[in-house]
Amino acid sequence: MIELAGIVILGILAQWVAWRLKLPAILPLILIGLIVGPISSLFTGDGRKLIEPIWNGEQGLFPGEGLYYFVSLAISIILFEGGLTLKRSEVNTVGPVITKLITLGTLVTFFAGGVAAHLIFGLNWQISFLFSALIIVTGPTVITPILRNIPLKKDVSAVLKWEGILIDPIGALVAVLVYEFISVGEGQAYTKTAMIEFGKILLFGSTFGFTFAHALAFLIKRKYIPHYLLNVAALSVVLGVFVISDAFAHESGLLAVVVMGMVMGNLDLPNLKELLYFKESLSVLLISILFIVLSANINLADMELIYTWNTLILFLVIVFLIRPLGVFLSAWRSNLKLNEKLFIGWVGPRGIVAAGIASLFGSKLIDRGEAGAEYITPLVFTIVLGTVLFNATTARYFAMLVGVFLRKSEGILIIGASRPSRLIGEYLRDNGRHVVLIDNNQNNVDKARNRGLEAIAANIFSDNLTDNIELNDVGYLMALTGNSDINEYAIEKFREQFGENGAFRLVNVEEMEDPNKHPKEGLFSHTDDYVKLTEAARKNPMIHEIDLKDTEHYNGLIEITKADDDIIPIFLKNPQGNLAIIPSFSKEFTDITKGYKLVYLGKKMVNGKQQRGKKDLQEEQAKTG
Repeated sequence: MIELAGIVILGILAQWVAWRLKLPAILPLILIGLIVGPISSLFTGDGRKLIEPIWNGEQGLFPGEGLYYFVSLAISIILFEGGLTLKRSEVNTVGPVITKLITLGTLVTFFAGGVAAHLIFGLNWQISFLFSALIIVTGPTVITPILRNIPLKKDVSAVLKWEGILIDPIGALVAVLVYEFISVGEGQAYTKTAMIEFGKILLFGSTFGFTFAHALAFLIKRKYIPHYLLNVAALSVVLGVFVISDAFAHESGLLAVVVMGMVMGNLDLPNLKELLYFKESLSVLLISILFIVLSANINLADMELIYTWNTLILFLVIVFLIRPLGVFLSAWRSNLKLNEKLFIGWVGPRGIVAAGIASLFGSKLIDRGEAGAEYITPLVFTIVLGTVLFNATTARYFAMLVGVFLRKSEGILIIGASRPSRLIGEYLRDNGRHVVLIDNNQNNVDKARNRGLEAIAANIFSDNLTDNIELNDVGYLMALTGNSDINEYAIEKFREQFGENGAFRLVNVEEMEDPNKHPKEGLFSHTDDYVKLTEAARKNPMIHEIDLKDTEHYNGLIEITKADDDIIPIFLKNPQGNLAIIPSFSKEFTDITKGYKLVYLGKKMVNGKQQRGKKDLQEEQAKTG
């Protein structure tokens, strides 16, 4: 009982430490597992571990086949959740570099990694290619924490993010197929019978996964499953598919759940997000338990097995040869610059799925007497730990060295995607700024995307935004929603991460009426709240520029805007085209000279220059006939 409770407590503690230190969770999980497992045996009186998953075959937390069953079921749930995240539309739209990374890059890692393992460790080809299949996977859970605090150009962040998301289930599928191909051989030469068995695994795995995915989707759409049972019902179906498929064709269960997840992830299901959130939460708990148990199950003999120079050589080949080779071939003739390719090739930490499947497959192949199988688990764990540690400690410095580190974050995050936000976003985009709009209203997000703006449907009360590495270049925050509480919350929560150069929000009615309550983060003017901003955008959906002569001229125009509800000052534009957000205390600009421009929304002033808003004006005219 103490051991079971300890595993859960230590697992959640490791997750918290990882969150606090902004590290991949797999790092503290495996380290804790090694400490309470093989390392602890050096200090106990009888040489036993503090946590014994299996002891003398029939004792411990998981006696007999118990550990294999638990790991198999846990991995099946994790792989199903990974399959849910793979969208066919995303593969088609992520761009040629990412598409090549998850295809050509995967092939390079698979074949080059297999050859390296065969030549360096002398493993047979089957085990060598199983190893290389397992190290294909990176995964968002290891990429995101490493890159979260490295300001990068959006294209570089996007490549690494989408590679991690898309390659997770693909790499798992390749590993499952290689393992199953090995399994049918039973350590002997592959015969016609073995190939038939392999075909059965592919047939039953894909058929059961595809069929049950559509069956469950049918039940969900027709509402035959009550809402409160939806998540647990889906969980039971996943476990059932795994067991049933495995019963028809041994070792086909993992393939079935990966296929089931991929199919369901691409169906139009009304509760898919809710189902995905549940599976993510369950995966966090399972991963926490799984990796402490798997690490603790490693013996000192396993660690001594790879305590050779060959392990270091293999690690260096994977990190400094195979990974960069895959990246450079995938990015051939792309728009990525040499320094960007170098950085992407440098960052390639292996993930949770690789370590979990390696332990499961390694143990099963050892029991079957497969030559060299004892190397699989410790080798993969070493590559996972080594790459995570290597990238966690060097990625930021290497980014600075090759020049992809953004010294100043110039991107702008706008909370709210209503019409005024879209107009402002278009102006910023057309002036060369990276701008992202956030809204929990899908209709507003769709309208923004139709205008060619980058928009995300998200709830600011969740933690999803803080994990979005594509927002690493954001340094300005503008809260433009109609809810003053949400605006204040957004400033408080995201000021440090997204507002390092400035965090602003609209003033509310109370602050607007009382000069003593003007907030220092007030936006545009202390006489303009959301109602005035929206009304000005409705009457005159355009953004203008007006030339300035000096500071006195600027201050005079600001006073004019305060007296006219149809004019909202937004930015000050210098002669070089750089934009400064106008705060409610707008008299802080004191060195304005000829060549500066005042950017404002609404009614056109004398000598103004219309810049944006033609589409919105046409829409308004069409509505009024």
